[in-house]
Amino acid sequence: MKSLLQAAAVGLAMATTMGSTTAKAAEPEPVYELRIYTTNEGKLPDLLKRFRDHTCALFEKHGMTNLGYWVPVDKENGADTTLIYVLSHKSREAAKESFKTFGADPAWKQVREASEANGKILAKPPESIFMTRTEFSPELKVSASDPERVFELRTYTTNEGKLPELHARFTNHTCKLFEKHGMTNLCYWTPIDVEQGHNNKLIYILAHKSKEAGLASFDAFRADPVWIAAKGESEKNGSLTVPQPEGVKSVYMKPVDFSKIK
Repeated sequence: MKSLLQAAAVGLAMATTMGSTTAKAAEPEPVYELRIYTTNEGKLPDLLKRFRDHTCALFEKHGMTNLGYWVPVDKENGADTTLIYVLSHKSREAAKESFKTFGADPAWKQVREASEANGKILAKPPESIFMTRTEFSPELKVSASDPERVFELRTYTTNEGKLPELHARFTNHTCKLFEKHGMTNLCYWTPIDVEQGHNNKLIYILAHKSKEAGLASFDAFRADPVWIAAKGESEKNGSLTVPQPEGVKSVYMKPVDFSKIK
C-alpha cells in the first residue's frame, strides 16, 4: 500500500510539473514597444527625474513592464535631449488599455502638471514603435550585469522583399560572428505595423564594454573572412539594405540609473 501511495504521489507531482510547464509554454510572447522622447533644451534632467520618481512606477501600476532606459552617448544623436526606452506589454490591446488608464490616473496628471510648472518638457510627441521578437532573437534578459556597459541601437532598412534574406543572414552567420568579436546580442525585433517597417526593417540592440570596444569589434567583424564570404553570398543579387545613410543606423547609448537593463 505504501509503495502505491508513493507512486501516486510521484505521478501527481509529475502531472503538476507537466501542467505547469505546459501552461508556461502556452504564455503568449509579449509585445515590445520602443519609445523615443525628445525634450526641449535643458529639460532632459526634468524628464529623467519624472521617470525616476513617478512614471516608471505608474507604468508598472497600469500593467506595463519597464525594461531598458537609455540616453545617447553622442551629442549629434541627442545626448542632451533624448530618452530611448523599451517597454513590454501582454498584447497590443493591453498596451492601449494601459496607456489609457495611465493617462487618466490623477497621480499622473498631478505629476505632469508639477513637472511642467516651468515649461513643457517634450519638444514633440513621443515616437512609438510596437515590435515583436524575431525567431532568431535571444530572449531579452533583464539584468544589470555591468553598469559601465554601453548599448547600441541599430536599425536596418532593407530593399523591397529583402527582409527574409537579412533575417536568414543573421540566423546563419551574423549573430554568431557578433558574439565571436565580443559583442552581446540583446534582442532583435520586427515592427508590427507596415507603416513603421514591418516588411523592411530590423531593429536590434547590442551591448559592448564601451563605445570604443564596440567600434573595434565591428572593425574586426567586417574584416572576418567568414563575414566577407557570408555577405558576398547573400548579396549576389544586390544589396539587402538600402543605400546609406538610411540603410543602417546606429546610436550608442548609456543606461540611466533607473534602467533595469545595464
